Amino acid sequence: MVTNKDGYIHLIEYLTEHLSLFENALHDTEANTSSIIEKIEEELGEQIISVCMQNDNLTFNQRNTIIREVDSILSDLEEILSIVVNNPITNDQLSFIKEFAILIKNLFDEEINS
Repeated sequence: MVTNKDGYIHLIEYLTEHLSLFENALHDTEANTSSIIEKIEEELGEQIISVCMQNDNLTFNQRNTIIREVDSILSDLEEILSIVVNNPITNDQLSFIKEFAILIKNLFDEEINS
């Protein structure tokens, strides 16, 4: 659905261009105690719920395809960020992850509406 599209490849490139945000990050004392992967899962989950709610005409099979795609995306992100996924998240990382999740949602919106 989206993981085999150019837009997804560009998003992964965008993430790799910003890996320095995740490497040697100083942890904010006010940062959330959640791990990076927990916040990735939470933010992606919220965006995908939004996709499904905005498109209540999606069939059961289409929703299952979306869930499989999100699982694949999570797997990719875990692989790319493997060294740091269990680290506590910083405020800057959280901001980036929120933006990234919205961009993923946009890919699904575009695919559904095309």
